[in-house]
Amino acid sequence: MNARPIGIFDSGMGGLTVMRALMARLPCESFVYLGDTARLPYGTKSADTVVRYAVQAAGALIRRDVKLIVVACNTASTVALPALEEALSPIPVVGVVEPGAEAAVAAAEGGTIAVIGTEATVKGGAYLRAIHARAANAEVVQQACPLFVPLAEEGLVDGEIAELVATRYLKPVFAAAKPKALVLGCTHFPVLAPMLQNVIARLGGETRLVDSAATTAQAVADRLARNGLAQNAGAAPSYAFLSTDAPERFARVGEIFLGRTPDAVELVDLAQ
Repeated sequence: MNARPIGIFDSGMGGLTVMRALMARLPCESFVYLGDTARLPYGTKSADTVVRYAVQAAGALIRRDVKLIVVACNTASTVALPALEEALSPIPVVGVVEPGAEAAVAAAEGGTIAVIGTEATVKGGAYLRAIHARAANAEVVQQACPLFVPLAEEGLVDGEIAELVATRYLKPVFAAAKPKALVLGCTHFPVLAPMLQNVIARLGGETRLVDSAATTAQAVADRLARNGLAQNAGAAPSYAFLSTDAPERFARVGEIFLGRTPDAVELVDLAQ
């Protein structure tokens, strides 16, 4: 039995999609979620800044006595994972890029894979490397979609504005290739999935959307078992939510990502 919680952090509320998958896969585990909403988005920041922010966020979770940390942010997983693993050892750290790449290769079945994400995720090339590590000859196209994060955070997940933005980003991707799989390379993007499917259909694509959340949840379950950290079956879980800005808004908009209203959200200052 290990009743300590699992820590999860993201630049905002997008990582709640990962927490949702974790809650479904690990119903007896407790979780502490931190959304660094005051400094959203990470995807437009320099690598040094993302590393600094990620280490601060992880430190706040360590002070909550977490037993494992999930980096539920593609940008931080791309840029900061090695620094986090070094700084937090022996606490296990699980990112979302490797599980996402594994799911993408399976979904594409040898076809072209498209990756959409923040500027930092695309420029960092982590998905490209992770996909090619599993399928060396896979054709991969990437597209930065920076406006998707604020759209998701504002709850503008469908309608004319969202579809116009998505068409602008995806049209050149589908003009160049007809990808068999489209990786949602940002944890904010899954809430846009129904709208994206509509846009893809109009662009003539028959493409499977790949959300790394479920694969990440399985990776966390495997790591817990391997490290002897899993909670016993039948335990009653607890959930805590931390935000660096506007906790009332976090509670209101967070339902879009989590599928339920987050419990009381605590305001925290990572600079302290």
